[in-house]
Amino acid sequence: MDWNAFKVFLAIANTGSLSAAARRLSVNHSTVFRRLNALEKEMGGRLFDRFQQSYQLTDLGQEVLVLAKTIESAFDDIERHIAGKDFQPKGKVSITAPNNIAYHYLPGYLASFKQAYPDIEVEVLVGNHDFDLNRREADVAIRANAYPPENLVGKVVANIPWSVFCGVNYLDSKGGNKVSPRTMQEMKNHSVIGASEFLKKVAPFPLLDKSFAEQIFVRANDLNSMSYLAEAGHGLAILPNDQERQGLIKLFELQPQVSSKLWLLTHPDLRNQTRIKLLIKHLTDCFEKEKRLI
Repeated sequence: MDWNAFKVFLAIANTGSLSAAARRLSVNHSTVFRRLNALEKEMGGRLFDRFQQSYQLTDLGQEVLVLAKTIESAFDDIERHIAGKDFQPKGKVSITAPNNIAYHYLPGYLASFKQAYPDIEVEVLVGNHDFDLNRREADVAIRANAYPPENLVGKVVANIPWSVFCGVNYLDSKGGNKVSPRTMQEMKNHSVIGASEFLKKVAPFPLLDKSFAEQIFVRANDLNSMSYLAEAGHGLAILPNDQERQGLIKLFELQPQVSSKLWLLTHPDLRNQTRIKLLIKHLTDCFEKEKRLI
């Protein structure tokens, strides 16, 4: 049955006339008349006795009125529920991020995202290798690349400078702040942490191998590992500024400046999904306000 016809029926029952019901419903007189006739035909009997000045409920009309009020009450409950509910996007979003970003940045960012969108489940896939967004191994990727893959879309959310770091106790072991290097040339009297495997090809490590080969006594193929080696006192480490944390001292930024672009990426087919758009917008805002990446 047509709920609009029941609305007409209730309006006539409450006002006692077609014209008053039409005014209440903001429709014309003929619409009220047509819907009442259609409802009576469907019910198989007259719902009102027509008098010159008013419409009075028949016995059948009285029975229908009880049921119609129950329906009206249910619709009112639904309307209030919908109007009062803060509808939230739902679903799962997977995001892949390099180790350090996943460990030291995402936890705080995702905590505030969870408060805003409690029904969106976020899965964090940690690793420096590339998850394949074409195969939906991840929905969103945070990557430090000069140029992103052509099949993905996104934006640069940070340009991260690189600096020379050491552990908080390293300088004391060498004689204190008076031996603290301020330029690459002044690193000649210090132990240096080098790169291995694929990381040896990443700037600025080729220069490091060329200029400080004799001072490298330990190497690592991962920036996080380098940072913890530096923290433990093994020597100076050249790292992007996102590695800065308690336990490390930033001595100076590399000059000429070396920086890494941090991209926030997704597949073109996914960029209009609401939950993915919301996560990307939130992370973009967080990264652009992040003082540690400057």
